[in-house]
Amino acid sequence: MYSMFDLLFETPSYRPVYVISDTEMKELKKNHHQEELDEITTQRKRLEDAFKSQLKHLEEREKEVKNELKLLSGTKGKA
Repeated sequence: MYSMFDLLFETPSYRPVYVISDTEMKELKKNHHQEELDEITTQRKRLEDAFKSQLKHLEEREKEVKNELKLLSGTKGKA
């Protein structure tokens, strides 16, 4: 029967090491940066769209409240 202690020491304590050329490393970095830039662009677009949507909603609500205030002010003066 094995214990957790036995399993700990049976597991290799090293990680595989990969050797790549400078050209491959530059290509990996380039791809990583391009993916990051694409993600930033996508997030920015989503944020801008959400902002525009929220702004439109607030402007519409502002108009509704102003109209309600006008109506309330008009009826209050007549009563």
